[in-house]
Amino acid sequence: MSKWSESFGLPDGGTVELRPVSESDNEFLLSVYGSTRADEMAQVEWAEGQQEMFLRWQFDLQRREYYTRFPDAEYRVIVIDQQPAGRIWVGADNEQIRLLDIALLPQFQNRGAGTALVERLKARAEKEGKALRHMVFVLNNNADRFYERLGFKQIEEFGAYKHMEWRGKE
Repeated sequence: MSKWSESFGLPDGGTVELRPVSESDNEFLLSVYGSTRADEMAQVEWAEGQQEMFLRWQFDLQRREYYTRFPDAEYRVIVIDQQPAGRIWVGADNEQIRLLDIALLPQFQNRGAGTALVERLKARAEKEGKALRHMVFVLNNNADRFYERLGFKQIEEFGAYKHMEWRGKE
């Protein structure tokens, strides 16, 4: 994704840029992670400070897992109209490009940024002759529909996740 340092336009006239994650992004990235779990977190009564502690713990576990499995992964902040809007983390090996995570804060969703970023990953996967893979939480029907619309197929269900894959022309 280092090739993606230039910006690109959105259908509504906005612009998207990707920049490398830095240490100063930690609180922002935690807020993005928290936004992806908001519905789930709302189902539990939390003592003061408990939810934030839980989210930090889960976020740190997720990052360690990604760093362990894909030590050379690319971690980017998605910037829309010069405002931090989300994150995209991508790993790769000899067989696949793995979309480890993509998330946009709610106010930046439904503008075409997620679709455009996934389409760019599809083009990269096709150019490199690799599958593009992603895991979707089984209860996340919106994500499921999003990836199916972009041509992904479910290849297996494992625990709480659907493993989805896109392959270019073979």
